[in-house]
Amino acid sequence: MKALGIILAGGSSETLSDYPNKSIAALPVGGSYRTIDFTMSNMTNSGVNKVAVITQYSSRSLLDHLSSAKWWDLGRKQGGLFVFTPYITNDNPFGYRGTADAMYRNISFLKRSNEPFVIIASGKHVYKIDFNDVLEYHQQKQADITIIYKEANYEKPSNYGVMVLDENKRLIEFEEKPLEPQTNIISLGIYVIPRTLLIKLLEDVVAENRYDFVNDVIIRYRKKLKIYGYPFEGYWRCIRSIQSFFDINMDFLNKDVRDLFCKQYPYIATKVMDEPPAKFNIGSSTKNCIVGGGSILNGYVENAVLFRKVFTGSYSFIKNAIIMDGSYIGNNCYLEYVVLDKEVVVSDGRKLVGSKENPIFLEKGSVI
Repeated sequence: MKALGIILAGGSSETLSDYPNKSIAALPVGGSYRTIDFTMSNMTNSGVNKVAVITQYSSRSLLDHLSSAKWWDLGRKQGGLFVFTPYITNDNPFGYRGTADAMYRNISFLKRSNEPFVIIASGKHVYKIDFNDVLEYHQQKQADITIIYKEANYEKPSNYGVMVLDENKRLIEFEEKPLEPQTNIISLGIYVIPRTLLIKLLEDVVAENRYDFVNDVIIRYRKKLKIYGYPFEGYWRCIRSIQSFFDINMDFLNKDVRDLFCKQYPYIATKVMDEPPAKFNIGSSTKNCIVGGGSILNGYVENAVLFRKVFTGSYSFIKNAIIMDGSYIGNNCYLEYVVLDKEVVVSDGRKLVGSKENPIFLEKGSVI
């Protein structure tokens, strides 16, 4: 493909106030994936064989996940996977000060590349797309920048960048998280741009102490550049809160959503953990669940996503729950609408009941 990829995965989970010190791109999804897997796989499935991941906050788990590029077919001599973290110098004693600054601080990657186009995407979205279609559209429109958008039918437009397009889908106005959106057309934070133009724009805006790609490039240059929107109609969700994290995982219990990512080629790839098969002991029962490898079940589980090495005790009842790696649930427990982080221990006889709109969240290593 004639494009290289940049995945912006440096954002902290400040919007996930109950889920501190986590990189959103590394959050678990669907029983076996990490959030970044979806964008990584979209890149490589579209023929993008040079991908840079720019990370910053709480990146240890993410770096571990990306330690081998072979899972996404990026372990190669030409191209491959590049992971960039902030580095401190006397001239710049800061971390990345924004998305534009993050790309500018790694501008040598762009200058040493030969691909004519760049696909910029976020690491916190769950979706499936063929970027070849977007690149073809970009060239047909002779656009300077193409922004992938979606009509917000189940999302609040005020949580996103809102676009106003003309009849030819050219951008007229762009508002970042407006209180009163003019339309329900939201930017998905995915852009196609010529590599040389991106280099010039980054150098220009950072020279003026401007560091945000949306505010200082998209909004500031919206009338000067030819910026077009590309409509996307498939499944797309963004992790912005514990509620959205819960909802996305529960979406994977829907067969259509699960088949989209797991059974319809091209598939979403992830780092393989090689756990033994899940074990369902006598007396256990499951209904509409995803159960990760190495788990041992003794009780009843319904409408739940269980990740690796989860243990549920005898006569326990779990419904509408997300249970992450290594968590232990004792005997005679009742859990409904809960999200348990890694290695949480729920003692015998405990009862935890949240609601669909406000699931209970327990941090990593909690003991109840």
